[in-house]
Amino acid sequence: MIRAYKFLMRPTVRQEQALGEMLRDHCSLYNGALQERRDAYRHPSKTNIAYGIQSAQLKEIRACDPECQGRWSFSSQQATLRRLDKAFAAFFRRVKSGEIPGYPRFRGVNWFDTVDFPKDGDGCRWDSTPHAPVTRVRFQGVGHVKVHQHRAVVGNVKTVSVKREGRKWFVVLTAEQARPEPLAPTGSVVGIDLGIANFLADSSGSFVSNPRHGRKAAEKLEAAQRALSPRRKAYDRTANHQRAVEKVAKLHGKVRRQRLDHAHKTALNLVREHDFIAYEDLKIRNMSKAPAPKPDPNQPGNFLPNGASSKAGLNRSIADAGWGVFLAILNAKAESAGREVMAVDPRNTSRRCPACRHTAKENRPTQEKFHCVSCGHNIHADTAGAINVLRAGLVRREAQPA
Repeated sequence: MIRAYKFLMRPTVRQEQALGEMLRDHCSLYNGALQERRDAYRHPSKTNIAYGIQSAQLKEIRACDPECQGRWSFSSQQATLRRLDKAFAAFFRRVKSGEIPGYPRFRGVNWFDTVDFPKDGDGCRWDSTPHAPVTRVRFQGVGHVKVHQHRAVVGNVKTVSVKREGRKWFVVLTAEQARPEPLAPTGSVVGIDLGIANFLADSSGSFVSNPRHGRKAAEKLEAAQRALSPRRKAYDRTANHQRAVEKVAKLHGKVRRQRLDHAHKTALNLVREHDFIAYEDLKIRNMSKAPAPKPDPNQPGNFLPNGASSKAGLNRSIADAGWGVFLAILNAKAESAGREVMAVDPRNTSRRCPACRHTAKENRPTQEKFHCVSCGHNIHADTAGAINVLRAGLVRREAQPA
């Protein structure tokens, strides 16, 4: 299996400058390749330039620009061109499926924060000083950079990436390792219901509170973002504006790390305690869409109220809860631990009575209360949903061929 490791780097002043120049030059290569594709397609011949053609031009580009493009790893530049090729492949896939296409955009210097090295030893070397007490990673054109390695890397390192987050620099490794031994079976099964009031409710009646990290930091974020108005280009930023940009990025980074920490801990507890976990297959992107406008038939050019304001608050709460991140982490941890995770259809899970199976929207008079109009069963609405999710998951599990 493949596992990723992320470590903080501690570059010197010169190394940090070189890392910044590496990102800048790779960004320039990305934008140049994008411009070439645009110009070729706008030509009357409608020429389509693929990755192979642009990769073949790298040798000439490096020879013509030895002080910039020529000093970086050839493989990392190929990875940057593949990154653009993947963006175009995703664009054409969305066009064919009828989705919003999202044509690949040019990247500003501050919006290009990652450089990939497809193979350890080709332009980079993890643990480049193995006999030194401090771990180092070597990058072509940068040198040996100190790394704060807070845990051991298991397996063979396959790829290495450089990532910038604010003023911090990280190295991200992917390592191929043997599948770990599965956890001992517990004999327990559980269904979970994700929500806003409570982050998670399970079929046994337990709840995990919603920490609402984004809401807690909202006041500080609003104050910090006011200093960013009006928005300016990178070359036109004053020192105060640059500090404001860094402060906003720092606050967002803290919220993201808090959200990840909560997701990891919650998923780990579920995986350790249960052999089988069922959850609702929620279409999170659809749930957080803005409502469509309602034109006023009596007054052309005007619109009727569509609940956009209240829906915006719900969308912020959904994003703050981080359901998608949590489910991705849960699936990854379950796979490593040998646990079984199954997604089920969420339709009517919150309206069906777990006692008599009667389904009606009147069964849930409030957000928290569930009262069956047929048998009178009372229970917390989220717990009822989790029980129904577990039953649906077990049915689907039994229906699957061995």
